[in-house]
Amino acid sequence: MIRHLLFSLLFMPLLICAQVTSHETLLLMGSRFDITTVGAGAGAEEGYNAMAIAEIQRIERLISSWDPNSQTSAINAAAGDHPVKVDAELFGLIQRALGLSRLTDGAFDISYASMDRLWRFDGSMKAMPEADNIAASVARVGFDKIVLDEAKRTVFLPEAGMKIGFGAIGKGYAADRARQLLEKAGCKAGIINASGDLTAWGRQPSGEDWKVAITNPLNKEKAFAWLPVNGRAIVTSGNYEKFVRFNGTRYAHIIDPRTGYPSTGIISVTVLAPSTELADALATSVFVMGVDTGLDFINQIPNVDCIIVDEDNHLHTSGSIDLQTTYQHD
Repeated sequence: MIRHLLFSLLFMPLLICAQVTSHETLLLMGSRFDITTVGAGAGAEEGYNAMAIAEIQRIERLISSWDPNSQTSAINAAAGDHPVKVDAELFGLIQRALGLSRLTDGAFDISYASMDRLWRFDGSMKAMPEADNIAASVARVGFDKIVLDEAKRTVFLPEAGMKIGFGAIGKGYAADRARQLLEKAGCKAGIINASGDLTAWGRQPSGEDWKVAITNPLNKEKAFAWLPVNGRAIVTSGNYEKFVRFNGTRYAHIIDPRTGYPSTGIISVTVLAPSTELADALATSVFVMGVDTGLDFINQIPNVDCIIVDEDNHLHTSGSIDLQTTYQHD
């Protein structure tokens, strides 16, 4: 899933109580991570950054399906043959992912990795895939096929060729874990931005809230709202660059794991939620569900908000968001 940064962080130049900020940008989990921490001076914030980086790298070694030595790769390699015992951390992540699959009726599904790749969004497709081939492409997909044994802490993919992947939840989970580690270590404030999966805590050195700018992906020079993000996470997903058109329909690169057809009707989804992991998964789900179903779904979840830009450049928000009165405009 492509992430585009609809965020513009406000950093205040005034430093209070000798607090200083440290910022680092680097490639982790195949994506850009921006890590900003506020320390009490004497290099504390640089130590916090190093802790966050080490934690994200640890999680990548655990959940990466590209690393042949990861537990996720072991689960995939054993598909159709035998269950694999995993760490409690990975088992819990898979349990929560399956819970989200049930909540979204399969719009979110970590077994999407089993899908045959029929669609190409690099400009090389000249015709839609055949309907039979699309149906066959998702034959091994299905979260309800995954067998978990909580007593033995094992994961089993019962069909050969089945795979799981954490592309739609992994970076959000890593951001959450890094934040939790830093807060436990005494870091009072900071931001972790995992290519559009953003969590922030505490306040800027000036004492003001951390804020992010929400922009239209087709006009990123102007923000239409500023949102405070303290205590919640914000994730923006977009497909404004990777899509194809056939018979007047715009097919985007986020594919419905239930049908094998790409999502339609939406170019950008921003979700605010208590955790980055949850916001990450819900942003993908709303793309698959579409505007009306997606907003109805989000409106039923406490403490979760959503902003959608559709393919006609119209703005849609969940019921608890009023951009005209709640947030400060540019």
